[in-house]
Amino acid sequence: MRRRTFLSSSLSAGLVSAARGGSPPLKSGDIPQRVLGKTGQSLTVIGQAGGRFPNISFEEAKAVTMRAYDLGINYFDNARIYWNGKSEEVYGAVLPPFRKNIFLTTKSPERTKAGAERDLELSLRALKTDHVDLWQIHQVSEMSEVDQIFAPGGAIEAFEAAKKSGKCRFIGFTGHHDPKVHLAMLQHYDKYDTILMPLHAADPAYLSFERDVLPIAVKRGMGIQGMKSTANAKLLSAITVKDCLSYALSLPIHCVALGCTKVAEVEEDVRVAQQFQPMGQSQMADLRSTVAHLAGPNLEDWKRSRENATSRIYRDGITA
Repeated sequence: MRRRTFLSSSLSAGLVSAARGGSPPLKSGDIPQRVLGKTGQSLTVIGQAGGRFPNISFEEAKAVTMRAYDLGINYFDNARIYWNGKSEEVYGAVLPPFRKNIFLTTKSPERTKAGAERDLELSLRALKTDHVDLWQIHQVSEMSEVDQIFAPGGAIEAFEAAKKSGKCRFIGFTGHHDPKVHLAMLQHYDKYDTILMPLHAADPAYLSFERDVLPIAVKRGMGIQGMKSTANAKLLSAITVKDCLSYALSLPIHCVALGCTKVAEVEEDVRVAQQFQPMGQSQMADLRSTVAHLAGPNLEDWKRSRENATSRIYRDGITA
């Protein structure tokens, strides 16, 4: 589902006006920034992600990327598997002149050292850079993948080597299938710089990353990135884009990756970010209650079902 498949009927008048071109032109900048954990890097609290670029043309994707940069976004998320590498090529076509001004990320789903090394070389070539700021082990979903990553010749060796050689400045991992797999990744290794996970108002009700993983990432001082803040637009039947982003950004995280496919979407998100005010605990509880009827596997179809949830539990005993 495209991120703006529909908009909630309760969307604020200001956002509707902006979408129709009725508001004054957006002012560049003024997007709040937060320091990405122990990396020390200041990132805008929202970032442009390349995951939905396959839904639009190459030229449209370039326009979205350029608009994000022009409005002051400095956090650009990507992955080798997005659009079979073309999403990285979009960034490579737009961002090199501004490389020193942005925080550029990409990811590899390969589980072996050799496979991850190949991915990184392809990524650097497509992005037209000699390094990325953050390279991430992508979409870790099963316990068997954790075993592969940390086996002799596993992907973690490529990530450590890339950081040591300067091909990436920081390393981390991502996933959205099972919070217990995130916990296993944290148990195996304590040198990650960052983590990326789904965080939104309905997450606490079902196989929750917010409840089980986020507190450990906070204690470790990791750079914490959120994704799926609108649950792939499914939450917009009950709450607004502003509600979704405000909830995510009121958590103890540093930034949210957003998969915009239209210039208007980038502008809408920038307006929300510029006007962001942290929610109180009661406001957040109210939002969780509002979307409680949506919670579960139908909303979060990227998560493992409860019936098939892994029995290997890693929460207890993980050190901060």
